[in-house]
Amino acid sequence: MSDKKPGLFARLRAGLKKSSDVVTKSITDVFTKKKLDAESLDDLEDALIGADMGPSAAAKITRALRAQRHDRDITGDEIRMMVANEIENILAGPEVPPSYDAHKPYVSLVIGVNGVGKTTTIGKIGRALQAQGYKVTMAAGDTFRAAAIEQLKIWGDRTGATVITRPQGSDAASLVFDAFTEAKKNGSDVLLIDTAGRLQNKQGLMDELAKVVRVLKKIDPSAPHETMLIVDATTGQNALSQIDIFKQVAGVTSLTVTKLDGTARGGAVVAATERSGLPIRYVGLGEGQEDLQYFDPRGFARALVGLEP
Repeated sequence: MSDKKPGLFARLRAGLKKSSDVVTKSITDVFTKKKLDAESLDDLEDALIGADMGPSAAAKITRALRAQRHDRDITGDEIRMMVANEIENILAGPEVPPSYDAHKPYVSLVIGVNGVGKTTTIGKIGRALQAQGYKVTMAAGDTFRAAAIEQLKIWGDRTGATVITRPQGSDAASLVFDAFTEAKKNGSDVLLIDTAGRLQNKQGLMDELAKVVRVLKKIDPSAPHETMLIVDATTGQNALSQIDIFKQVAGVTSLTVTKLDGTARGGAVVAATERSGLPIRYVGLGEGQEDLQYFDPRGFARALVGLEP
């Protein structure tokens, strides 16, 4: 994970290339004529929906364009700039930077369905925080999978972070209680908690997640200070139902979107933000340790429509 440094936009642009190709082709196909009239705006709205931005976000974008330039001549570059600005407005609206110094330890509960990359994301976040001078404890709360426990241990070895584990099949809430207690004892600044891949239609697993939250609140009524839902960009609009259900069960406060480099459905990030009102915290653009980036609404919006920074 990286701050804004030279070359980061290029990495973002490369990671979003498949999605950008879809969006820019959609815009180019619509604006074969010069005037931004009612017909072309309707076609643009359909194109944005087809690029996975969702009906609500697409309508919001075209409504703003209609108010600005309706029935005026316009170039393809101008329309891309206008679309990028409206996407940025949607993405920037709910952003609240994480305040890791507000609590000690700052507890980040990381949740999501199987296969979205929770454990790897936790490892990368832990690595970045350690590099910034924060002391980190990681809790291997995915007690169903031995591989997840071992994977988090490897990240702990790489980063020097403390990793709290229990044998496979142990009670996740008890492990979280022990991890929180240890994080307070060892002076950690941040506690990152991994969880099992809870399928949204499995009520028992959802109940267990609610139990984890209750246990945290017994130690610190303000915890968890962040409940981060990891969603896989390749699932496109299907991620929206996951967001809706996890918000109800776990009080999700932020999103992280992984696997953006492997999909043409990056527009779903716009739909997710517009529909949920949740900030995007990080985006995953590849397998490397540096490929998890802090989310930059302006950079993302411009890269998505194929513009330079």
